Amino acid sequence: MIGISESVMQFLLALIVVGPLIGAVAALLPAPPGLKGTSPDQAVLRHGVVVTGTILLAAIVLALGFDHDQPSKMQATTDISWIPALDVRIHLGIDGISLPLLVLTALLTFLCALHSYFKMPSGPSPKAFVALILVLESGTLATFAVLDLLLFFLAFEMVLIPMYFLIARWGGEQRTRAAWKFILYTLLGSVVMLLGLLVIGLDSGTFDMVALATDNGRGLTTSVQVIAVLAIGIGLAVKTPMWPLHSWLPDAHTAAPTVGSVLLAGVMLKMGTYGFVRIVLPITPDGMREFAPYLAAFAVVGIIYGSLACLALARRGAKGDLKRLIAYSSVGHMGFVLLGISTMSPTGVNGALFANIAHGLITGLLFFLVGGVKDRTGTTDLDTLARESGAALYGRAPRLGGLLAFAAVASLGLPGLAGFWGEMLALFGAFEPADDLSRPAFLTFMAFAAFGTLLTAAYMLIVVRRVCMGPTARPAAAPDQPAPAALSDEPASATLPAVPTPADEAQAPAADAQVSTAEAPARGVLADVHGYEFAAWTPLVALTVLAGLWPAALLGLTDPAVQKLLTGGKS
Repeated sequence: MIGISESVMQFLLALIVVGPLIGAVAALLPAPPGLKGTSPDQAVLRHGVVVTGTILLAAIVLALGFDHDQPSKMQATTDISWIPALDVRIHLGIDGISLPLLVLTALLTFLCALHSYFKMPSGPSPKAFVALILVLESGTLATFAVLDLLLFFLAFEMVLIPMYFLIARWGGEQRTRAAWKFILYTLLGSVVMLLGLLVIGLDSGTFDMVALATDNGRGLTTSVQVIAVLAIGIGLAVKTPMWPLHSWLPDAHTAAPTVGSVLLAGVMLKMGTYGFVRIVLPITPDGMREFAPYLAAFAVVGIIYGSLACLALARRGAKGDLKRLIAYSSVGHMGFVLLGISTMSPTGVNGALFANIAHGLITGLLFFLVGGVKDRTGTTDLDTLARESGAALYGRAPRLGGLLAFAAVASLGLPGLAGFWGEMLALFGAFEPADDLSRPAFLTFMAFAAFGTLLTAAYMLIVVRRVCMGPTARPAAAPDQPAPAALSDEPASATLPAVPTPADEAQAPAADAQVSTAEAPARGVLADVHGYEFAAWTPLVALTVLAGLWPAALLGLTDPAVQKLLTGGKS
């Protein structure tokens, strides 16, 4: 779109991958260089915003400089020998498949840093929090940019420790159990995945993903491909997560702080499905054909199971947690991504990649909104929200209620919004799978998956009706009754001193004349969307609408690259 030299593109991609790591080290220094604040805590939080904002700006410039006429070509490539004995190289590059995920990761991380600047989760020092967010960003961006199997594994593992500590140290109830469950599941899956990557690299004599994809499995026997797909697939399926390897996800989301849930759902789950598209489909196509029907079957079970679990949580009297419900919805949505991949057809794989981006935008917005609801009401329990503190959200906080309803209908796949196209294309891919796959089996899978879309609509509309459209809560008790303490994402025992911000200082003189967030539930009034929330949520709303109305902007990037991957390097 704009003329940028290849050397500048290489520098930008290297900066995007390494920059957050440098920022993480700087965050741990006594005072982040060049950043002042009214307190050290505010300075380090501002440092996080500046670093993630710089990375987002670099990602946008990289996207503008990307040659959109050749999206199947690897661009901004760097290829440096690292371990000659194993032919392991520091090989970076982007194409139409990885570029959207790179920009999505940079955007969501910046929005999380911005949100945290104004609403820091309670817990230990903000220094560690900001450093962990930046390490997590670096690992995720590297996963989408590296083109060497061993580097991919290192980047894939790099995100586990930061997310573990974000849950364990800044999480809510049951955070220790949830963090341990997350790390054990993902580490065990990764060990198995490493064996599969080594089988491919040692048998073929190279770990270079571009060379292996161009060979399209011709240098690997079918038995080697089957073993590799089984091993790699297990590791990727845990991270996706695929039923029945999903049980760590609801606990992790329920316990994680708001920004942890946004990053977990918005970018980390995409690493698993990206691995299927980047590694399994082009490098081991024969092995993938053997397992494709089973992958589709597990995907469809995940769609139905996730939807039924959400329906059970949404029904009256079930004591369902709203964060847990959205976590189970991710199992269903990622099932559509896996179904599209399993078809091994251009239509299905393009649908999977589109659904990846749509899920990151919509579910990231949903977790932001649920965090906002909890900040105001002190709970995410659906029965409590519907019966007491959060009823009639439209009337008590109309902008917040409207945004929650918007995110819900986007999640259920309303035509004209981003959630529609990915799931529809995945279903079309199942209607016409690759030639070597059983069409009757995939037609059956398509029918069950289509039924899953009806279940998704059912539970999302129930959530909107109960949380946003319930009867108005009773007025507050007498004025002399003390108001409940403000509740954040975290337990009160871990509360940090508030970090003053310019907005806080400007509003302080008029505090007595306003209804505070803490007092809102008791008076039957909720604070509506704050300025920092508007800044963090608006880009996700806008992109959800843009992707829904103009899907060609994304499909024009992915389709040529998918065609090249599925045909052995020929555009």
